[in-house]
This record gives sequence, C-alpha cells and structure tokens, in this order.
Amino acid sequence: MASINQNSVGTLLPDFRNLGVMLRVLMIVTGLTLVAAILKASNWAAVIQQWIGITAIVQPIAILSVLLLGAANSWLHKLEYRSAVSIIVLAETAITVLVLRFGALVLDIEMDDAGRNALLAAATTIMLIGYFNLRSRALSPALAEARLQALQARIRPHFLFNSINAVLSLIRAEPKRAEAALEDMADLFRVLMADNRKLAPLENEVELCRQYLALEQLRLGPRLRIDWHVDKMPKDALTPPLVLQPLLENAVYHGIEPSIEPGVVSVNIYHVRDQVHMVLRNPYRKDGSHHAGNKMALGNIRERLALHFDAEATLQARVGDSEYEVHITIPYVRAER
Repeated sequence: MASINQNSVGTLLPDFRNLGVMLRVLMIVTGLTLVAAILKASNWAAVIQQWIGITAIVQPIAILSVLLLGAANSWLHKLEYRSAVSIIVLAETAITVLVLRFGALVLDIEMDDAGRNALLAAATTIMLIGYFNLRSRALSPALAEARLQALQARIRPHFLFNSINAVLSLIRAEPKRAEAALEDMADLFRVLMADNRKLAPLENEVELCRQYLALEQLRLGPRLRIDWHVDKMPKDALTPPLVLQPLLENAVYHGIEPSIEPGVVSVNIYHVRDQVHMVLRNPYRKDGSHHAGNKMALGNIRERLALHFDAEATLQARVGDSEYEVHITIPYVRAER
C-alpha cells in the first residue's frame, strides 16, 4: 500500500492500510502509555502496574482505530484534507468513549475521566497526523534530490552523445530505425524531466526500460543481450517511476561495457499473492568500479520506495562470483477507478 496520499502535495494523509503506518501508530501509542505510567506512578516499582492498567484501556482503542481507519482509507483520501482530519478526530473521540463505556459495563472500569481521556485521544490523533505529514514532507526533498541526481549523474553525457552518434550513423542507411531511436530518446528524457512523485503503471516503467535498452543496443550491438521474463508481470500494478531504469543503466555501464564478450542482462518481474517482485541480474566484474556506481542508484531508489510504500517495500542487492543481482519487492497496489 502506498504510505502517503498520492493526490496531494502540500498536506498528506498517511495510507492507513500501510503496514509501516500501522506499526508506527501502535509503537507511538505504546510509548505514550509508558510515559503516562511513569508520570502517574509514585515510584519505579509502580510503573509496570500503572502501565498495564493504562495499556488495557488504550491498546483496544488503538487497535480498533487502526482497523477502522484502514477500512475507510480510500474514502478518507477522497476528502479535502481538513475535512478528513476532522472526521478522523471525531471518530477517535467516539471510539475512546465507546471503549470506556464498554469497560465500565463489562470490566467495571471507572468512567470519571472519560471526558479528559476523550480529549487526550483527540490530541494524540492530531499529533500522529501531524507526525506523518511532517515525515512525508521530510522525505519529499529526498525524492526531488534523487530525481536531480538521476539527471546529473546517472544519465551520463557519454550515453547521450553515444546515442546521438549511433542515430547519426543510421540516418542514411536505416532512416526508419533512426527515427524510432530518436523517439525513444525523446520519451526517455521526457520521463526523466517530469515530476515523478506519483505512482505510475508498472507496464510504463517496463516500456521505458525497453526504449532505453534499445538505444544502448544501437552502440553495443550483440555485446548486449536482454533476457526478459515479464509474462507474469501484473501490468496494472503501480510503482514509483524510474525504479528499474537507473538499475539497468548501471547494469550496462558496469556489467556490459567493460567486457568485449557478450553479456546478458536479465529482467524478471512477477507477483506472488499481494507482492510484486522485480529481479535484475547482470555480469559482475570484481576489478571494476561496480560498487561506487551502484550505491548511489540503490540509495536513491530506497528513498523513493520508503516514501511511497514505507516498510512494505524492500530492496536487496547480492554479489555473486560473476553476477550482480538486485531484488525489489513492493506491495501490489492497483490504480483506483
């Protein structure tokens, strides 16, 4: 699940169905209950007793809140931000009162502080929403920086110049092929210059990668071989743009260019249950500058995955004797219709 509302830029609601968001809510609430227990206890020996008593009331409220907000997530994201926040605060206040009343009837819990507890629940809700909003704002500059670094460092001048030279060599002999190559270049740089903060269909990213690799094959010829495994790819899955293309560029730059022998770049995309897996493999040379180049690309992609999917996305890199592998896992998110 996307960790932020993709339809807004200024103020952002978290995705209440996201596992990372759920865990953060429960951890923060647990931490607040511990602080409350420390403040209420007369000595350190009484802290645990106070904490258990507070947790018995607060945790059911937190769990019910997470379940309710997760169920209403899509509807809340369609509302104006302030309206959504107001509804969430009112819902949390109502849940708190209902849980306290249930406790008074069934568990013989005192209702004397119900009003104060409801106010505390509303204040905690506002604090949590503010925290997630600030977190998304803090990560957004990293996304913009990653996009700028992609333009300045990953799309290297030698790639642009070599592609232009390759196209020039085809203009007279194969004008149609040269025209197609220029269209691929235009599409590639159009995407790179666009605002890439929103999720896009996975099939668009794959098509962009095909265009990029077609340009590289103009100059590398049979040295570059592509092994596509996308028959099981969910075309309607949403992914951050420019997740695969920078990795493929590194695969070509570090795995194919240094060798005079043909090399295979493998792309395998499939989904299992509610997860989409993207596995890229390329030849690995121990005597090359592989590590320095890939660290920047991997770091930028990790930042964007964290922004969009929080804890539900992973990126793992593995170095073998003669192969380098990157395995990206993201939740299977579809576009809402």
